[in-house]
Amino acid sequence: MSIQPVLFETHEIRRLYDEKTETWWFSVVDIIQVLIQQPDYQTARKYWNKLKERLGKEGSQLVTNCHQLKMTAEDGKQRLTDVATAETLLRLVQSVPSPKAEPIKLWLAKVGYERMREMADPALSLDRARETWQKHGRSEKWIQQRMTGQETRNKLTDYWANHEIKKSEEFAMLTNIIHQEWSGVSVKTHKAMKGLRDHNLRDHMSEAELIFTALAELSTRQIAETDEATGMAENKVAAKKGGTIAKQARKALEAKTGKPVVSGDNFLPPAKPRSKKVK
Repeated sequence: MSIQPVLFETHEIRRLYDEKTETWWFSVVDIIQVLIQQPDYQTARKYWNKLKERLGKEGSQLVTNCHQLKMTAEDGKQRLTDVATAETLLRLVQSVPSPKAEPIKLWLAKVGYERMREMADPALSLDRARETWQKHGRSEKWIQQRMTGQETRNKLTDYWANHEIKKSEEFAMLTNIIHQEWSGVSVKTHKAMKGLRDHNLRDHMSEAELIFTALAELSTRQIAETDEATGMAENKVAAKKGGTIAKQARKALEAKTGKPVVSGDNFLPPAKPRSKKVK
């Protein structure tokens, strides 16, 4: 998941984009904070806890539709945070009497409308991604490889979703099997090598890393389709086989060039130099 905060008027709303399900998840407390017009985060959090308790007693599905994901808190640490989709929040807003209710409903509806447009015309989503990468200084060659890899990824996740892989944890597990097999390291370790925390690993891959990731996922999907893999057990086998094909290609390239494909290189901005303390 990638974290991309967004502004509503002058308020920063934390949100996460889940690439597997192509869903935006918004911090519920951040929305509540806007609605009750309270600058103190803890007050908003207490308000949400009471509202959540009341809705739960009423048997509302709104609380059930909320999930918990890690987001950066005020202290800079990653903490589990209640999140919800724009659709759920549109209904939740109705439970909070506030002069900001209509403005934020219009804002959330706009977010949902943009997502629906992208679903109807995937090219819009690709255009948005291309613009973002261009702003971050990526080369056209890198952008093209990143977009090609994403298309390959989407076809694989579509296959999984249609063959009894439903939970996000299962998507993550299969993804890690593929990655571990082709690269020799887990997704978590690879991110650590690159000094990444909340960033999308693929956005910081080299061109070669993107190519081998795409090869592993393409191979996995074609093997799964050939074997008609269904469920976790069978798709795990396909994932390992697909990753192995890319691993063999990686080792062959490394033997010829003498250079490792998997690296700690990233596209993070240079760290700001620390000011020296005056003694």
